[in-house]
Amino acid sequence: MQEINASIITIGDELLIGQTIDTNSAFIGQELNKAGIWVKRRVAVGDVYDDIWKALDEERKYSRLIIITGGLGPTADDITKPLLCDYFNTKLVRNESVLAHIHDLFVNVYKRKVALSEQNIKQADLPENCTVLHNAHGSASGMWFEKENEAGAKTVFISLPGVPYEMKKILMEEALPKIVKHFGGEAVVHKVLSTFGMGESMVAEKLAAIESRLPAHIKLAYLPGYGMVKLRLTGRGADKAILEDELNSFYNEMRILLKQITIAENDDSLEMIIGQLLQKQQKKMATGRKLHRRLYRAQLPAYPNLLHILTAARLLIITKQRKICLMCSMKH
Repeated sequence: MQEINASIITIGDELLIGQTIDTNSAFIGQELNKAGIWVKRRVAVGDVYDDIWKALDEERKYSRLIIITGGLGPTADDITKPLLCDYFNTKLVRNESVLAHIHDLFVNVYKRKVALSEQNIKQADLPENCTVLHNAHGSASGMWFEKENEAGAKTVFISLPGVPYEMKKILMEEALPKIVKHFGGEAVVHKVLSTFGMGESMVAEKLAAIESRLPAHIKLAYLPGYGMVKLRLTGRGADKAILEDELNSFYNEMRILLKQITIAENDDSLEMIIGQLLQKQQKKMATGRKLHRRLYRAQLPAYPNLLHILTAARLLIITKQRKICLMCSMKH
C-alpha cells in the first residue's frame, strides 16, 4: 500500500515570536496518524505573502496532503484567502449559504443586536473553486483545494482557521472523513510502555534482542523524559487485526522483560500516573507552599480531576539552628 505523506503549514507572526504556542500541529499530526497518513514536515511562516507562497510550493514536492492553519480572519493582516485565490488561479465569490450561517451565529448564538459589519460579511467571500468545509462554531470556513504537480499527481490542500477549537471541529467533522475517503490509507497501530528509573541506553540494552527481531513494518521509538523512558511500538499494514496481534506479541515480551521499571502501559504523563495511583489509594500529596502554587499554576490544571490530591504543607524555618523542618499534614 502506498504511503501517504502530509505537511502542516502554520501561518501567523504570533507563532514565530512565541506569543502563541502551536498546539494545532500536534492535534493534526495525531489525527492524521490515526488515519494512516504520516506527517513528514511541519513549517511555520509569518503573515508574509511571499513566505506563504514559497511554503506551499516547497511542501508540494514532498507531500500529497498539505494542511494550512491560520490567516482566515476578517482583518487586514489575514491574507490567506486572497493568496489562495492567486495560488489556485481563482477569485473570491460570495457564498450565500455561509453568509446565512454567519448571520445566524451573530443573531442567535452571539446575541448581537447590531447589523453585521462589512468585515463579518466578507467572511462569506470564498475562493470560487474550493470545496467549502463548514465551520459550525465560527465564521471562518475551511477550504479544500486540489492541484496537479509536475508528474500529474494531485495534491490536496486544506486551509483551516487558526482558532484551535474551530480548527479541531472542522478537521474532525468535515476534513478528516473526506481525507480518508480520498486517500484510503493503511492501518497504523501504536502501543506505549512507560518506564521509570532506568536510563535510555540501559533500557535499549535490555530490549536489543527483541528490537533485532522486529519486522520492517514495526518500529520501536525511545522517548526519554525526566526520570522516564517511554517506549512506543508503531506498526503499519493493510490489515489492522493482524497488525494488532503482531504488535501485542512484541509488546508483551517488552512488558515482561521490563516489569520492574514499568509504571504504566499507556502514554500518560508522570503527573497523571502519580495522580491516578494516589487517587486509587485514596491518598493526598503534600508539598511546600511555593511548589504547591507552581503545581496549581503549571502542570495540574491539565488534570482537573486530580487537583483534590494536592494539599499544601506547612513549612517552618528555624533560622538559629539553620534547619528546615517540613511538617506535612498528610490525609489518608
